[in-house]
Amino acid sequence: MTMQTFALTPGRINKFKGQILKHAVPREVLSKGGRQVPMPKNNSDTYVARRWLPYGATTANPNQFFQNGAGDRGNAMTQAHLTQEGVTPNPESIVPQDITVVVQQYSCLYGFTDKTYDLYEDDIPKAMIEQVGERVTLVNEMIVYGALKGCTNQYYAGTGTSRSTVNGSLTLGLVRKVTKGLQANHGEFVTSVLAASPKYETSAVPAGYLVYCHTDMEPDIRDLPGFVPAEKYASGTPMDNELGKVERFRFITSPDLPSFQDAGAAVGSLGLYSTSGSNIDVYPFIVTAANAWSQIAVRGLDSLDPTYMAPAQKSKSDPFGQRGYAGTIWWKAVMIENNGWMAVGNVGVKNLT
Repeated sequence: MTMQTFALTPGRINKFKGQILKHAVPREVLSKGGRQVPMPKNNSDTYVARRWLPYGATTANPNQFFQNGAGDRGNAMTQAHLTQEGVTPNPESIVPQDITVVVQQYSCLYGFTDKTYDLYEDDIPKAMIEQVGERVTLVNEMIVYGALKGCTNQYYAGTGTSRSTVNGSLTLGLVRKVTKGLQANHGEFVTSVLAASPKYETSAVPAGYLVYCHTDMEPDIRDLPGFVPAEKYASGTPMDNELGKVERFRFITSPDLPSFQDAGAAVGSLGLYSTSGSNIDVYPFIVTAANAWSQIAVRGLDSLDPTYMAPAQKSKSDPFGQRGYAGTIWWKAVMIENNGWMAVGNVGVKNLT
């Protein structure tokens, strides 16, 4: 049988790893973004990112390029650097800021019996490879999504001031408000993402701020003034799952970025969707500038430690070789490195009728 060609030799295992990644990569959205960091072996379970604070900033306020105060703050910056003839200025030092995160281990495992392996008409190992790849992607997406939702730079639709008071949908005004904040903090455009390949490499993308959101938001995005669908771009290749753009924003949608059901204001006459019909569902959308966050990249054969055991293998726990397994284990971590270079919007979506 074709299924019995699988064996625990290095070549077969590497093929198994590659097939898992092949099925995982096409479903990725958030896992392609941020600064991608390879996870070397024997290098601690703690990942440390270091950035250097710009002039005038502090660890408490790493984006404070101009101190708050009355008067001409630009002129104050100029005067602080005015040099007198023959006078050596006092030397200053640059200040590092280290951000750490502990890498966590995740896994998924499928099992099957010798009867299924020997008699079932379908190729069970092949189907399990696909399932493992899809599970790896789904888990990684939820890890990233959970971490990025914790950004301290939050915006709320309508007149809301918290998730529970959100009472509006996505508007151009809200989009521009987010833009204003990112630009004030010197947030740079994203110009590359992880390539849609099992290998560890990046692809260039047209410059802009990336917006990750649920597919339920698509109608509201399309209704924004000035929306340009991806298929009508004058130049440049759209990213995978890119819906389109509005001004400086590029919208990437996924059904795997779920809402907070019934978490917003009372439905009333808002015309916004609610799961139960009582309170509106709140949809987070994540906006990122370049280098706002990073993640351990699940790419390359060293990123996965898969298991494939055919039922014929006998052991003390399985003396007749009646059970088989297919799965993988991997490491993952996500880190927000600068809350001022990203934002989380919280909105409702229109109730389609």
